[in-house]
Amino acid sequence: MPERARDKLEFGDQKTLEASLSGLAGGLRLSGILKIANEVRALVNSGRSVVNLTVGDFDPRYFPIPAQLRDEIKAALGAGSTNYPPQPGVMALREAVRDYVERTCGVAYPIESILITSGGRPVIYSAFRMLVSPGEKVVYSVPSWQNDSYSWLSGAREVVITAQASNGFQPTLEEIAPHLGDARMLCLCSPGNPTGTAMDPAVFKSILEAVVGENQRRERSGNEKPLFVLYDQIYGGIRVRNKQHSYAAALVPEAARYVVTMDGVSKAFAGTGLRVGWLIAAPAIVSKMGELLAHMGAWAPHAEQVGVAKWLRDESGIAGFRKEMDDKLAERLQTIYDGFALMKADGYPVDCINPEGAIYVSLQLRIKGRTVDGKVLETNEEIRSVLLAKTGVAIVQFQAFGLAEDSGWFRLSVGAVSLDQIREMFPRIRCMLDEVK
Repeated sequence: MPERARDKLEFGDQKTLEASLSGLAGGLRLSGILKIANEVRALVNSGRSVVNLTVGDFDPRYFPIPAQLRDEIKAALGAGSTNYPPQPGVMALREAVRDYVERTCGVAYPIESILITSGGRPVIYSAFRMLVSPGEKVVYSVPSWQNDSYSWLSGAREVVITAQASNGFQPTLEEIAPHLGDARMLCLCSPGNPTGTAMDPAVFKSILEAVVGENQRRERSGNEKPLFVLYDQIYGGIRVRNKQHSYAAALVPEAARYVVTMDGVSKAFAGTGLRVGWLIAAPAIVSKMGELLAHMGAWAPHAEQVGVAKWLRDESGIAGFRKEMDDKLAERLQTIYDGFALMKADGYPVDCINPEGAIYVSLQLRIKGRTVDGKVLETNEEIRSVLLAKTGVAIVQFQAFGLAEDSGWFRLSVGAVSLDQIREMFPRIRCMLDEVK
């Protein structure tokens, strides 16, 4: 046994060390959601009751993964699936994903178009790195999830569209079209994080048709690279109020050459910790993105791949699980919407968008410039902070998702709270707003 170290290691001044790192490191910032999470954790540890509507995740007490999926993963572990999986993914899972997509979305991809990844994030990162060169233009709307960070990591030139509440914070063709002429990639997400809203199929179709038209123009010019679409549909499997999800290649098959789709089990099957996602795109794109992901080691765990492969074949099991999960999510989402709609009818300065998908509700608290306990609330952050302090309700301001202005909009996430917790928060919020001057 080695002799136990007697002296504690010293690392010197950490600010100086951090300043010596790369320029890329210097420009990265952790999500503002983490700061809020630390506040919530401190309150809970102090014994305070908190309604935590911040986390875009599922509490397994309310939303466990499918029992069969859990059992299949355990069986795969017991059978020895603990070594490296094949780089593109276990073939049985790639085939199951291909068939699942054809069954649920109505489009038939070749097996070469399917790549398995460790959740959805590696797909987004590799799309930014493999499709966009430094200085090329990436177009996306806000509020949206992490497009600013991935643009920084890839050296992309951002064009940020501020989506409007009247459109459910989803972008329109009229907002996007002026920026497509020299863009390299357009980022879309539906249903949206943080908005809980979905693109209207007609609007989505018009945007994809515009992308096809722009690429036809570029092909005629003979010297321009294509315009790609990165489509994040990780919440597409969750249905709210019977809203049907729109799949890009089904709406406009001609767009398939240019669309990179990200999906996985994280949201549709409450498996955020399983880290199984997939990339769907033209084979040449998949091949190059796969090479980068191989260097990163961003493949999904072997046993989880084997388990998910078997689960995706169980059509009746999936249908039953989806109905149960959708019903529980819809009840939570609708309870939040109805509660704030009633408050609005009672004259409180609130507004809320009826959710259409995902696990989120968009809430507006119109109290900027007003006073609580002698303090004037000037920012969304101040509104969020006083709401947490006075009511124990934790929410996330849209600034964490790139929206610049303090317009009073916040994300509420329902995956880690009970119905009782949701119901209990409304009297507290009413009481706080009664104190606003």
